[in-house]
Amino acid sequence: MTTITLGYLGTALHAGCASAVARVLDAHEAEVDFIDADRKGLPAMLEEGAIDLLVSAWLPRDADLVQYGMRVLGTLYKPYYCWASYETFPDIGAVSSNTVDKVIAGRADAEQAGKLMAETPALADISLVLCDDEALHATVQAARDAGEKTLVFLAQPHALFHDESFQPVADPRLTAEMEACMLVRETVAACADQDMLDELSEMTLGNKVMSALDYAIQIDGMDPEEAAEAWQRGRLVSR
Repeated sequence: MTTITLGYLGTALHAGCASAVARVLDAHEAEVDFIDADRKGLPAMLEEGAIDLLVSAWLPRDADLVQYGMRVLGTLYKPYYCWASYETFPDIGAVSSNTVDKVIAGRADAEQAGKLMAETPALADISLVLCDDEALHATVQAARDAGEKTLVFLAQPHALFHDESFQPVADPRLTAEMEACMLVRETVAACADQDMLDELSEMTLGNKVMSALDYAIQIDGMDPEEAAEAWQRGRLVSR
């Protein structure tokens, strides 16, 4: 039996995605060893050959990871950065201190959020509240429960988008979609089951499913494998 080391960033979103991909590997009788990592540690892990299949790299943002003997495989979903809110705004120009009480962002996105706010006069008088990335959902919901109107800077997909009343706010500076691709080690791909590689290359989850997986793990408390099984059986969202 082939053993594949499946690497992923240690977040609920990426864990859910990795578990969904693992179901394809299982179907082809590959044994899966999961290994989680942080973004800073990924290059060294790839360079030393510790990861056979990475789920996933956001291209072109993570294009530096391809150089470590990896091949791009498929597109699982299409992430993008955006503003979003429970309030209804036609675009970012309609946001002001009269319509929003604060901006919320995860610490990993603080620099980008702060730069965009500095370039937007309408946001100049609104305070930026930062939180740990894994606490973003709870922070936004606490503000909502307190009656505060918020604007959130984040990457879609996210558990927050599982609620259809939470919607992106258009900003012409934030229009580029990325591609969440798997990276497979060339030496592994050379001897892997071609049918398995073909199925992986055609596998699509989409942002809606990814947000549902993130919600199931973060908020409903499912473990990643349980969430992936629920998706496969059509119990999270319609595919």
